[in-house]
Amino acid sequence: MLLAIDTSAGTGVAVVDESGRVRAERATDDTMRHAEAIGSLIARTLDESGVAARDVTGVVAGMGPGPFTGLRVGIAAAHAFAFGAGCPVLPVVSHDAIALERYLAGGDGPLLVVTDARRRERYWSAYDGLDANGVPIRVDGPGLAKPDALPAPAGERFDAHVVSAAALGTLAARILAGGLAFAPDEPLYLRTPDVTPSAGPKRVSA
Repeated sequence: MLLAIDTSAGTGVAVVDESGRVRAERATDDTMRHAEAIGSLIARTLDESGVAARDVTGVVAGMGPGPFTGLRVGIAAAHAFAFGAGCPVLPVVSHDAIALERYLAGGDGPLLVVTDARRRERYWSAYDGLDANGVPIRVDGPGLAKPDALPAPAGERFDAHVVSAAALGTLAARILAGGLAFAPDEPLYLRTPDVTPSAGPKRVSA
């Protein structure tokens, strides 16, 4: 039983079983209050799914790409829950979940997934269908670019505003079933955070 968490855009939580069937999902598209929402979303999703925390066998963490402040909330929550439940963290690239959802909705062939990176920039990843395990084939990215510098899509371009935690969990179930490797357990910020370390006390002029 998998608990999937993603905060790369809004905040989404889902419970998915090993077959990829979604037992429950909760989400908010608020991109500013991840920390306030994540705890209650996890509790409500588990309650609706009828799954106890002790029955969760893996926590799927959306690794982005996403803005620093929001993305780290979901990853930290995934690690904290996994530690308490004594189960592993299963890192998944958030754009891969968007691509899977798009292909399951009837999309086919080349696909360019684009999400908002703020600061007038966009995150992007390029795909070319699904492999034999039903996992999106990422051929390039994730990357970061200004809107006018995005790669020209070879097929469809899809601008996503949310990441489905249900799709994230379904993708993790397919990765497990196929014996495939998960993504590295490293957040995909793709740029340095706004806050920088202090260079020391500032001199005060007379």
